[in-house]
Amino acid sequence: MGLRFASARAVGAVSTWGLKHVFHRPAANFPGKIGLYADPRLIEHLAPRLQKGSVCVVGTNGKTTVTNLLADVLERAGERVVCNRTGANLDSGVATALLHGGRADWGVFECDELWLAKILPFLKSDYVVLLNLFRDQLDRVGEIDRIQESIANTLGASPSTVLVYNADDPLCAAIAVRAAQLPGRESTPSIAFGVNEDMGLPQNTVADAQMCQQCSTMLEYAYRQYGQLGAYVCPNCGFARPALDFAVEQVELGSEGLSFSVRGRDAGVAGVASASGVPGADRQVSAPFKGAYMVYNLAAVSAASVLLGCPGEALQGAIDAFDPQNGRLQTFTLSGRRILLNLAKNPTGFNQNLKIVAQDPNPKIVAFFVNDKEGDGRDVSWLWDVDFEELADQGQLAVFAGGIRANDVQVRLKYAGISSDVVADTDELLARIAALPADVNAYFIANYTALPVVKAVLDARVEGEAGGAPTSGAATSAAASAELRLPWTPPASADEPPLVIAHLFPDLLNLYGDGGNVKVLERRARDRGIPVEVRRVEHGQHTNLAEADLVFLGGGPDREQRLASAELMSLRDDLHVFVEDDGVLLAICGGFQILGREWLLGDEVVEGLGLVNMTTERASGGSGNRLIGNIALRSPLASAPVVGYENHAGRTHLADGVEAFGDVVSSGGHGNNDTDKSDGVRYKNVVGTYLHGPLLPKNPQVADELLRRALARRAQRTGTLAPQLTALDDAAEQAANDWVVRRLNVS
Repeated sequence: MGLRFASARAVGAVSTWGLKHVFHRPAANFPGKIGLYADPRLIEHLAPRLQKGSVCVVGTNGKTTVTNLLADVLERAGERVVCNRTGANLDSGVATALLHGGRADWGVFECDELWLAKILPFLKSDYVVLLNLFRDQLDRVGEIDRIQESIANTLGASPSTVLVYNADDPLCAAIAVRAAQLPGRESTPSIAFGVNEDMGLPQNTVADAQMCQQCSTMLEYAYRQYGQLGAYVCPNCGFARPALDFAVEQVELGSEGLSFSVRGRDAGVAGVASASGVPGADRQVSAPFKGAYMVYNLAAVSAASVLLGCPGEALQGAIDAFDPQNGRLQTFTLSGRRILLNLAKNPTGFNQNLKIVAQDPNPKIVAFFVNDKEGDGRDVSWLWDVDFEELADQGQLAVFAGGIRANDVQVRLKYAGISSDVVADTDELLARIAALPADVNAYFIANYTALPVVKAVLDARVEGEAGGAPTSGAATSAAASAELRLPWTPPASADEPPLVIAHLFPDLLNLYGDGGNVKVLERRARDRGIPVEVRRVEHGQHTNLAEADLVFLGGGPDREQRLASAELMSLRDDLHVFVEDDGVLLAICGGFQILGREWLLGDEVVEGLGLVNMTTERASGGSGNRLIGNIALRSPLASAPVVGYENHAGRTHLADGVEAFGDVVSSGGHGNNDTDKSDGVRYKNVVGTYLHGPLLPKNPQVADELLRRALARRAQRTGTLAPQLTALDDAAEQAANDWVVRRLNVS
């Protein structure tokens, strides 16, 4: 320890005082950050303050809730606890909590998945509680494989740490398998919890893991809860959900709350819980929370509380009293209206929030606030993996889009059949809804950096009402324009052959919201009364491409692309005939790469479909050397700039005479490679590009050009006339396009 440790403590104390008393800001990160500069081993030197040990909580969703609840349970059991309750989950946040906490019995720390590697080797925690792994911030984090590798290797650096994991998630179970094989962990148990029955939940369109983590075969499910969570087995190698040490049963989900029982496999639970003095591992849990995801959060808290020696009374008491006031499932009453505020920062989180909204059968107000700051991830393509279409079944709604990327949210809602209005901020939103009846409940859903801003306004309004002060931004003339609307109803289709869109392998190739391109094409045709048939050709299925007018091909993670590529190569001859017969083909990212003679499959350069004379190679520096960011092109397919987002490690090179999809006109974009300043490819009616987001929602001119060509193909195929495309109202799409153009300073 010595001088560096003493210096770290001193600068931590001084910075804490300054932040709180001079700048009036929370001191959740900065004291620990500068403390770690002074002493890089600060966490290790502070860890002995925790006399009984510590717990790290990791996972994509639910970390803050589980961390706070577990800390509450320990305190109700009479233990002294240090906890980073505000969700400051980097090493600086953990160090700050330790600096502020003094001596305690236990430490309970929320940890970012990738930053666990900078925390656990120093903290040497007794337990790591792994909640789930979902796709999140692909521009910052990359594919989930990277997170899995990081967590498993970190457990290897703390060999006595017990992993407590959600066994219903095959991504978490794979980490447990990998960790058990690491040197020094042979005698360290892993503790599995999960839901041991089918909760009967409707499924969402996109799941983050459908393939075996051991042999890359498609998993089979006895039942699925949501996302990839459920009872799975690989029919090839036998990888399956392990036996549950803590099994959730008798689940009841209602509009007012939930309940379930937790059954421990035995009182010892692999020899760990027996040392705690707890007479048994069984628990009965009830909670006033909504959402199936809270079943998993509470199951994790229940399992950990047993392992930490806490009685069932402490668990239930903590749940009954839980009111974190941090914007997660927080209820406000404002001018007689009930407003539920919650966090959602990825497709799974948003989908679970939509299910909470669906439990309210009455007319309702729903607002989505989405930012794209560093803490959120700059890429908002994940919005197209959220099943906003579920709102279209909810009857009368008043829907609003806010946050930095409000225009993108509005476009996504439009193509889900939901009319929405953009609001500048929470004050404007409250003014707009003030004219609606007070008994219409409101649901405000915000992502990571948007949540505190929304919460601060609601807190101030509630405090103002309680003090009798007039609330700023009360009902204005704008409020009268807010109205409850019914979802969009497609116009009647003409009596003619449908336009056939073949979406190839959407169950494997949908990494960046790629399926949104198909939604846009379908909606823009139906808005013109053109009948459309979308054929989802999933893994193992076949289709006759001669009957298709437009083929869409997306990109996917390496494991999924490998499986899809085998089927695509078997379709090579059919695809060649389709393309040469003027079929329209749109290919994004990995789907774009495979069009060439050679392309990247994982770290290998392999043979492609050969539809276009181009090749793709790995960049120097490997997969970490990625081209990432917003981008704008000039393309002959549109008069307006074509905007999107790129995130790829491959470097694609077009042969001489092969035309690019467009030239990069933004200073921040790259395109196919590091030097050409062009993106994608055009050949006959083929368009390939690295632009996702997806491509078509913010670029309606490109969408219509593809439709025009597909309708010409349909006319040739069926002997009918190709209709003229009537103009549509593209104000929302243009606003989203303009926003990116302004950000990139494109003239």
